[in-house]
Amino acid sequence: MQVIPVLDLLDGHVVRAVRGERSAYRPIQSRLAATSEPLAIARALLDASGARTLYIADLGAILQRGAHASTLAGLLAALPGVELWLDAGFADYASMRALFERIDDAVTERHDHYDSHAAGPHRASLVPVFGSETLRDIHALHAAQRAGLAPILSLDHRAGELLTATALDRSSAWWPSRVIVMTLDQVGSYAGPDLATFERLRAQAAAHTTLIGAGGIRNRDDLAAAAGTGASAWLVASALHDRQIDCAHSDSA
Repeated sequence: MQVIPVLDLLDGHVVRAVRGERSAYRPIQSRLAATSEPLAIARALLDASGARTLYIADLGAILQRGAHASTLAGLLAALPGVELWLDAGFADYASMRALFERIDDAVTERHDHYDSHAAGPHRASLVPVFGSETLRDIHALHAAQRAGLAPILSLDHRAGELLTATALDRSSAWWPSRVIVMTLDQVGSYAGPDLATFERLRAQAAAHTTLIGAGGIRNRDDLAAAAGTGASAWLVASALHDRQIDCAHSDSA
């Protein structure tokens, strides 16, 4: 099972997420790097995890306090070969497309003024994550798929209940090929992963659906337990920052 590191962005800093209580998030204090600067932390997380995928939650966008378009452009330019999964509180395809265009414009500007390789073919790739907490149009996933973007659905939970911005079809018929099972109250909690919610959705998912867990990982024992549910990957932040796990030499639990 792969470990996918998580980068939470707010007000220009990487912050430590705790139980989804976003008003309490503060700039990260990490054992991986003595800074909260996004690129430095991103590189440290990728080194510690051995991953080539980085999940980014743009909390500025999610909280409607301003997306980090320039920061995201910098990460795209500086992390060649890495796949960046971006959750920016997308409500529909139009809002996703608008932010992606802003990021592309920022990449182009960076290319013109700073970095001759920033807009080149070897930059990181950007994948949209549509969270049920903010999604208002499930057709956004089909539109993103048609645009060649391989979208990911995040089924956001708190206390075992699905968080939705509007009434959603509770069947799995509309799910894309990759789905994250996100338990917000386990994030940064050191309370262990919510395996029950994951297993419930695993039983509901189509055979071809790849499920990724999120939240609660404390150590390698938790990773092994999560792997036992059939998860292909798990999103991890705090345990990496605190050096409770180090997967740099292995991509499996």
